[in-house]
Amino acid sequence: MTSPIDLHYWPTPNGWKISIALEEMGLPYSLHLVDIGAGDQFKPDFLKIAPNNRMPAIVDPDGPGGTPVSIFESGAILQYLARKTGRFYGETERDRIEVDQWLMWQMGGLGPMAGQAHHFLKYAPAMDPPNDLPYAKDRYRNETGRLYGVLNKRLADRSYVAGDFFSIADMAIWPWASLWEGQQQDITEFPHMRAWLDRCAAREGVRKGRAVAEDKRSNIQDDRKAQNTLFGQKAR
Repeated sequence: MTSPIDLHYWPTPNGWKISIALEEMGLPYSLHLVDIGAGDQFKPDFLKIAPNNRMPAIVDPDGPGGTPVSIFESGAILQYLARKTGRFYGETERDRIEVDQWLMWQMGGLGPMAGQAHHFLKYAPAMDPPNDLPYAKDRYRNETGRLYGVLNKRLADRSYVAGDFFSIADMAIWPWASLWEGQQQDITEFPHMRAWLDRCAAREGVRKGRAVAEDKRSNIQDDRKAQNTLFGQKAR
């Protein structure tokens, strides 16, 4: 019997990537909540497996060679799990090239830009004192919209981002794209993206992964302590 993977997680878009992957792949896992608003990501035990003090992270007791391995960075975790199971990475080298391109697009583009859009549009204006910065709001709203334009065009003639198969690239992009409203995007401008969002959301693994610890999500705009923890970080 496969030993459960330890998933260190909080219900955010980056966390959802891995809970979705584990559900889609049918891999057993044990959930370890990392309350990022309370500062759990800075605890020494967590830093041993995630030195960048960011979740998610996993520990697989059945790693390469049958020995445990810990992995941080959501993209690296997705690639590892896809290789481990032989699933959601395509059938050919050309498939894998497509998957990797769009996974890197999310990691280097959509994730950071949408994350900054959330910060400057939702969180910064609610801080004490407020930081309502029109340039930053426009900058990240517009760049996120540009990226969704790229995604929409990509999905015009295919079901999923890497082709006609659901992959770890979709698992990486969907959690961020599903929050388009908080990024102040007009979804009517992206009909192919909207259809893809619905297509992914209809999958049982996506629904289950998205629902993990859903009750722990909170409104950071109203939580000064969480704001100080998340946005007042210093090197430790």
